[in-house]
Amino acid sequence: MSPNDRDRPAGESRHQTRQAVRALRALEVRRNKQVLAVIAAMVVVIGGFVGLSLALNKDTKAVTISQAGATATAGPSAQVSAPATAAAVPKPLVAGCSVAPKLPADQRTGTLPDKATAAGKTFVATVTTNCGVLTMELDGTKAPQTVASFLGLAKSGYWADSPCHRLTTAGIFVLQCGDPTGTGSGSPGYGFGVENPPADFIFAPGTLAMARTPDPNTNGGQFFVVYKGTRLPDAVGYSIFGKVTSGMDIVDKIAAAGAAPADATQNTAPRQPISILTVNVAEKKA
Repeated sequence: MSPNDRDRPAGESRHQTRQAVRALRALEVRRNKQVLAVIAAMVVVIGGFVGLSLALNKDTKAVTISQAGATATAGPSAQVSAPATAAAVPKPLVAGCSVAPKLPADQRTGTLPDKATAAGKTFVATVTTNCGVLTMELDGTKAPQTVASFLGLAKSGYWADSPCHRLTTAGIFVLQCGDPTGTGSGSPGYGFGVENPPADFIFAPGTLAMARTPDPNTNGGQFFVVYKGTRLPDAVGYSIFGKVTSGMDIVDKIAAAGAAPADATQNTAPRQPISILTVNVAEKKA
């Protein structure tokens, strides 16, 4: 004990002790408040980081969905209306084209009609596609078997929703259609020979002709439209059975959009998909 403590009155000493205790308690309270304030600040900071992280994750998911081709309603309350796994719907490359239908799932065949049903007659075919309407004149006098086959397949709906699967853009300038399988190997189950091939091997723009394999008796359901003068030298030739009388502007636009790289079947499909939706044929009266 120090000299001053020894001489201090007992009551004063107790009072001072109590005061010291109170001071210590007040100091502890202040320290506790400071600690709580620091903890609270840390909670706010951590909460901010968590909120920012969630926001960034949300933005990333939204971008992923958009890049996957999901569609959304325009406006402030836009909501994603398709899942991230939905297939992207290609935007038409040619004005006037709508989305092409899916490939037909059914197996289609036909029976070769008698050429007498078309012989000596002229027909008008109205071919409706997802890019517009083509009107064709069919010559049953020069190509009776080919036109008879065309009439039968049109009446049966053989070409409904079938794509034009091939576009050639170098040396040969044709848009090839008529195969419901879209592979270039489809057939109605029958074949027939060549009719009315050009002697000079030249096919003028707008010409309608039949596609076939090297076997000249494999004409069937596939045909092509020539959009630019083309020379096709061949010992037997290709059947010309008519011409496009209106709608060549549609074919020209499809050709101008270009062809896609060759697929597994070596077909170069047009970059702007075009499919036959319906075909209606009527005899042309004199």
